[in-house]
Amino acid sequence: MALFPVFGKAPGGARLQRILRSNHYKDNHFENVVPTTVALEGVSFFKMMRDMRHRPASAQPDHAIPSVHTDLRALPKDRATIVWFGHSSYLLQINQTTILVDPVFSGHASPVSFLAKAYPGTGVYTAADMPEIDIMLLTHDHYDHLDYTTIRQLMPTTKHYCTSLGVGAHLESWGIAPEKITELDWWESWSAGATGVGAARAGGQSVDEAVDGRITFTATPARHFSGRSFKRAGTLWSAFVLKAGGYSLFLGGDSGYERHFKEIGERFGPFDLAILECGQYGKNWPYIHMLPEETVQAALDLRAAALMPVHWGKFTLSLHPWDEPILRVTVAAAERGMPVATPMIGEPVVVGEAYPHARWWEESFNINRQ
Repeated sequence: MALFPVFGKAPGGARLQRILRSNHYKDNHFENVVPTTVALEGVSFFKMMRDMRHRPASAQPDHAIPSVHTDLRALPKDRATIVWFGHSSYLLQINQTTILVDPVFSGHASPVSFLAKAYPGTGVYTAADMPEIDIMLLTHDHYDHLDYTTIRQLMPTTKHYCTSLGVGAHLESWGIAPEKITELDWWESWSAGATGVGAARAGGQSVDEAVDGRITFTATPARHFSGRSFKRAGTLWSAFVLKAGGYSLFLGGDSGYERHFKEIGERFGPFDLAILECGQYGKNWPYIHMLPEETVQAALDLRAAALMPVHWGKFTLSLHPWDEPILRVTVAAAERGMPVATPMIGEPVVVGEAYPHARWWEESFNINRQ
């Protein structure tokens, strides 16, 4: 293993050859559907870091985040149930299959433990609390979605990994067998079920309902970037369509708003639930993360029956007040008639049934805004 394994490894060999054949890889990097810069013109990395050092006090909660204790090994098998762990980590029990999405249980969202630390109260669930994982879904390789420590801790109890093209290089460098990794380019689909796993296949149109107890993932475009060191866009970033047991879910990764949401909705919708980011946006990087109002519009574009906002409530990776994303997204959703699930950490969300909607962030906190 490398001297600093947390950084992972760049794709090489047959994986790199596959990347070079991708329609989305040009000039030595992956590209978004529309031209996208990480930051506004004239905004340097050093300016963004300087702003982060002087962020307002309201960017952090002043009390521990509340949570609900749930036995993750006793979730119902006959319904689609989601348990959120803060930020973009959640467990999904569906069609007799346990799926863990972007788990980060190390207590920080960076390569070092003293940066981007988790809020007090958000660490109540750890790798030891997880049941056996049939599929770990990893949307992209940023530290707040792909956590080296968590991956290593869960290796003995994770059967398979599904991720974006190129990310498997990190996983292999951390000791995961290549036959346990499936990597998808945009519009490719992959099925899994009781009979084992299947090969990726080209997609792009409607994906049929899963049959014979199988579930199907399709990687779709997102407007973002990737990278765990200085080089960006060497691996792909994706959202995923999940079809299983009569359910249709959109599992969003990080993304700015653009027309791809409407295209996905037309190809794969309607969706029972869209899980979409609503936090860590900033005026200096408007293209790679959505504003909360854009999150609601994305759910509408996807033709989703309901929205579950994530990417908030655990880490401060921007300058806005910590609870501003959920305040704004719930207001916008109410104005547009979009049902919203707002669970506490650990509170089960049962797809298609009554969604948690208590405004716990207001009831439990008294933020001193500056």
